[in-house]
Amino acid sequence: MKRAISSPSSTPDEMITSPLSQRRFASAKTYDPLRVLFCGSDKFSIVSLQALDREKRLGTGRIASIDVVCRPEKPVQRQLRAVREGILHTTLLDTTLTTNKPPTCPQGPVNLIIAVSFGLRIPARILAFAKYGGLNVHPSMLPEFPGPAPLHHTLLANRKTTGVTLQTLHPTRFDEGIIVAQTPYPGFEHQAATVDELQALTAPLGANMLIQSLKDGSFVPPIREVGWYNSALASREVTHASKIGSKDRHLDWTTWSADDILRRQRIIGPLWNMTNTIAIGKDGERKGVKRIIWEHGFRLLEEECHLFPAIGHPIVVGLHGATPKVYIRTCDGNVLVANSVKVEGEATTEAFHAAKRNSFAPIPKRGDETTQYPHDFVAFHSPLT
Repeated sequence: MKRAISSPSSTPDEMITSPLSQRRFASAKTYDPLRVLFCGSDKFSIVSLQALDREKRLGTGRIASIDVVCRPEKPVQRQLRAVREGILHTTLLDTTLTTNKPPTCPQGPVNLIIAVSFGLRIPARILAFAKYGGLNVHPSMLPEFPGPAPLHHTLLANRKTTGVTLQTLHPTRFDEGIIVAQTPYPGFEHQAATVDELQALTAPLGANMLIQSLKDGSFVPPIREVGWYNSALASREVTHASKIGSKDRHLDWTTWSADDILRRQRIIGPLWNMTNTIAIGKDGERKGVKRIIWEHGFRLLEEECHLFPAIGHPIVVGLHGATPKVYIRTCDGNVLVANSVKVEGEATTEAFHAAKRNSFAPIPKRGDETTQYPHDFVAFHSPLT
């Protein structure tokens, strides 16, 4: 989903923030000692929480207390019989910080809410009780990539620059608060290839930006907007960083190049397709459709391939040898070799063995290869969908 960037009245020259004071009482704005309610869920949020805890332990007087709200346990395993604690909650077991889970909140007064990768909207009635409202650390150059998965979408879009934004919490909408601090445009260059690598770069920047904002008092009204965008970029469209789901992993052989496939495999995990099965038995043909999860992805075939399979139509190559492989042609003319796969209801196995076991292709029995298939290869019954 894309939307146009709106433009504030400020220009880039006016968006220069004043030097940050090292002491609260000498900053441009003063405020009461902060009683923080921190809301988080993952590794990215842990870094900001640890920075807040260090600041509190320094005894500067800026932070009087920190209470933490974690995401509720998540049902896992078959039939959702087990629950998994969030990584933030597990980390806090070794600290003295007080933890809560929705809908439970601290009993004492709170005057600032800080949400970092929390994934749930802070109700407007709770924000209204906090004297200084709320702050959010977001790992993108807002208004670019608003939403729950900015790191994934930055990498999927092959962006080589990114940044971090500190914004106020909007009472009704995600990622539409006032930007109080931000990485200078166009962001910093990076060579991250995975979400974990990009997270390792942005999480410390976000934590430092948050602490500097507390030193500067930039969250205290009147709040100054310091976002990078201006009237020259008002018509630029941005992509919503929606949550990554099954549809994002559904491999489209007709439009995704080999680079696209390998990039998605690296960023969002195993991709999947559907394929036909045709088994020959005593009662004749039994047809069906099964899901293939490319559990360990693909590798690009470096050597020259003299076979020209149709786009997205796998072929089993090497029937005469000991280790047959599954080749698939991409829309840009490259050939990918499938590694281990998982067929629904089965354990992970080599792609060839999965194809033979599930009758994805008319693979001959051992000993019949050279007589029935002199060309050493056979195609799947149908293209992948």
